[in-house]
Amino acid sequence: MPIHRLYGLAVRCQWPLPWPDAEVEPFASVEVGEGAPEIFHEGAERARNGPRPDDWFHCVRLSGGGTYLRWAGLFEFVVSPDGHRIFGRPLAEATAESFHTYLFGQVLSFALLRQGCEPLHATAVVISGEAVAFLADPGGGKSTLAATFLQAGFPLLTDDLLVVRRQGERFFAYPGPARLKLFPEIARAVLGPVADGVPLNSGTPKRILPLGEDQWHRRPAPLRVLYVLDAAEGASSSQRIRIQKLSPSRGLVELLRGTFNAVITEPERLKQQFLQTAELARAIAVKRLCYPRELQQLAAVREAVLADLAR
Repeated sequence: MPIHRLYGLAVRCQWPLPWPDAEVEPFASVEVGEGAPEIFHEGAERARNGPRPDDWFHCVRLSGGGTYLRWAGLFEFVVSPDGHRIFGRPLAEATAESFHTYLFGQVLSFALLRQGCEPLHATAVVISGEAVAFLADPGGGKSTLAATFLQAGFPLLTDDLLVVRRQGERFFAYPGPARLKLFPEIARAVLGPVADGVPLNSGTPKRILPLGEDQWHRRPAPLRVLYVLDAAEGASSSQRIRIQKLSPSRGLVELLRGTFNAVITEPERLKQQFLQTAELARAIAVKRLCYPRELQQLAAVREAVLADLAR
């Protein structure tokens, strides 16, 4: 199987990937391929006989220590106990782009945690050679704000899942796939009529937009700052855009809230999360970015961020 480079990992994948490889020296590895039906049997049975069999998403800890993940009608996966292998298969007519997006997002986060890496729920762009990340809950505006930086010529580093590792005295953010997930009306408004993409899944109008080589940064970049987004729904367009630097303790709380994976809550994982996040909060500026959630204000938000970085 060919080896790809993604999120700082060497990914040996059975399926062809639609994105170019990052230029990075991998710090870990994972092997991805289709699993035989019996691999999924225990997890599927326990999900079906559990207290909420009709849920769209299921996460089951298997008897051997692995993790079973299922999105009803879309696909199912098993992550090995050490995080070095992922087995998957589609359950319906999900697009290859959707399968890859879930695989190298939600599913990969379980493998990263098992290998001792704590990903954040953040989108990052590269400005003057440094990574600038936007941290928010799902639907919090991370990708939309990143699109306004793309519009201004600043490349995307990663969308939604952010892997950060210390190298010497600095923390580096690693490139994810060369794609961005956006609602179609936002994509057209910010990136123009050429922005199209394919549906993420039948339950959301969001689309997956592939990026060109000049729109994606393929190398790790030193992390400059993490902005915690506070995009006020329905706020007046006259509301002042505000950027406030948080104390290390408050920044730690926001980064803990901003984990990409809140499903695994075992004591060892929580200890790992706290130690890694505390180290990051001490070293990197964490700021709150408040702004009105209106498309016509996004350019002004971008300029406020650029002015803050210039200071």
